[in-house]
Amino acid sequence: MESVEQALVRRHAAPLPRYTSYPTANHFDGSVGAADYKRWLADIGGDTALSVYLHIPFCEALCWYCACSTKATRRYGPIGQYLEAVEAEMLTVCQLLRRRHRLTHLHWGGGSPDILAAEDIRRLGRLLDNCFEIPPGTEFAVEIDPRLMTPEKADSLVESGVNRISVGVQDFDPMVQKAIGREQSYEASRKAIDMFCDRGIRSVNVDLVYGLPHQTESTLERTIGQVVALSPHRIAVFGYAHLPQRAPNQKLIDAAALPGPAQRYSMARRLTALLEQAGYRQLGLDHFARPGDSLATQQLNRNFQGYTTDRADVLIGLGASAIGRLPQGFVQNAVSASDYARRVQQEGLATVRGWALTADDRLRGFVIERLMCDFSFSSRTLAEISAAQRPIYGARPMPSLPRISTDWSSGPRMVSA
Repeated sequence: MESVEQALVRRHAAPLPRYTSYPTANHFDGSVGAADYKRWLADIGGDTALSVYLHIPFCEALCWYCACSTKATRRYGPIGQYLEAVEAEMLTVCQLLRRRHRLTHLHWGGGSPDILAAEDIRRLGRLLDNCFEIPPGTEFAVEIDPRLMTPEKADSLVESGVNRISVGVQDFDPMVQKAIGREQSYEASRKAIDMFCDRGIRSVNVDLVYGLPHQTESTLERTIGQVVALSPHRIAVFGYAHLPQRAPNQKLIDAAALPGPAQRYSMARRLTALLEQAGYRQLGLDHFARPGDSLATQQLNRNFQGYTTDRADVLIGLGASAIGRLPQGFVQNAVSASDYARRVQQEGLATVRGWALTADDRLRGFVIERLMCDFSFSSRTLAEISAAQRPIYGARPMPSLPRISTDWSSGPRMVSA
């Protein structure tokens, strides 16, 4: 007979929005364009701190499970041309900002940023340093594919200021790797991490995925043991979303080999227990960190890179498909690298869609972010935000709400403010 817990898992086993913003990116539309972005950038105050996300949408081969905005190429020509467009976009943004703003966070994502040649990594680093003020110690993270890493690339990244790496692993089981089109040995991952640790990097993140074809609790347990042996400071564990209608490469995955909802739930609980036993703290829905890591000691926030300590009021997105967040709203660049480059050449920017935030959006965004980070939100803070949003709520303040806290073992509960 099905247990209550199993019945709940089956009932709620449905695709949900990935809340890295509110509204989520699939709700952005063409009502926001390059002209709006130019105006919004020009309105940013001179002392406003920024964070920057730079997207490199290229890999040597496309993993079958991946739903990121990237393309496979074994020729470097398209990558070099793309970097010219990124440089032009960056210069346009800096001109519109009218001064050299201080950065609090810098993140290179992909794709595979380490597909870049060492000299181009240094070139991008110099350009960013010219456009923005980057104080010593500013968090500078880069996503790496261990199969592409070389000592020369590691040197160039560290010399450019990288102080945190995020290593894509997903799973170490050979059968699972073959089923997702990403064969990557434990030794290759260890060697890449050692390259950076030998160069002074003291913050390493490893990305894992559960719910992949042929995965079981036993195979995951072996993978967790190998990952813990790598001694990363952070571990991110994502549930695989099989959406072949949106990511055509996922059609190469055998859907019959995917674990069902009950198995996925058991995997998530098992890996959480294993990581906590290994000394990691669970943070938010899917991140784990050592107790002394900044993710565990500072306020947890959420943006388009996932969970972060970044509290900058403005996030500048550079590159194809990159999303930016400003006080006025969200902006997103053209997705394809060719369309992005064409638009940058014509207008200096490649904004094709976005969302102008309303007061109601900001309130909802605050609640969703705090629930995803803390599993609770403060009614007092919500009331303060609503009081500042009188164009929507008029002269009346929002009614005082109880603080909501979620304990995943017992369900939602109401807590006094």
